[in-house]
Amino acid sequence: MNARELGRLVAEGEGQKLEFKLKSNHPHKIIREMVAFANSDGGKLLVGVADNKELRGLKYADEDEYVLVKEIEKSIDPPISYDVERVYLDDGNSILVFDIPQGEDRPYGVIDGDEQRKIYVRVDDRSIQASKEVREILKGKTKAKSLRFGYGDKETALMKHLAIHETITVEDFSKLVDIPRKSASRTLVLLVLTQVLGFQPKEGGDLYYAL
Repeated sequence: MNARELGRLVAEGEGQKLEFKLKSNHPHKIIREMVAFANSDGGKLLVGVADNKELRGLKYADEDEYVLVKEIEKSIDPPISYDVERVYLDDGNSILVFDIPQGEDRPYGVIDGDEQRKIYVRVDDRSIQASKEVREILKGKTKAKSLRFGYGDKETALMKHLAIHETITVEDFSKLVDIPRKSASRTLVLLVLTQVLGFQPKEGGDLYYAL
């Protein structure tokens, strides 16, 4: 990637597949974005770019890259795949471009100081912590082809609801068919994995919709 191509990419602004970071001061927070890309649709993380799209660059890119790579190796489990390249600016500073593809071994997590593994996914221009259901969906993607489900009264009620209201949360489905939240969660996850439903992660409650 050259400086002109980088400029065109930055002009698009942050979104589902693009994130800007000005510096590498907080590497643990930066790798959350990388994990979110690997758990979602992939994406590019640009270090040395301000939120207002200004290309400030890094004066000591070697050091920034070293810090971030060490944090990736230490705190992401399982390891993600990524490429990193440098784009040099006219003033001698450079931008680090991390290219993270969608992972094949999802879900990927960040190991925090308490040794807990936290899963993140990308939603528009933000990376959010994944719900229990999204974690199960990511885990189940590899075996989805062998899954089957029975179409009963609760599934019928669900599809009638979606025909009118378009989306539903786990909590609302639980109330709709009068079943425990755990059962509602398991049913929706199974319907996503068998490609009957789609889902949209949300911090206030994931949304499920008919495909």
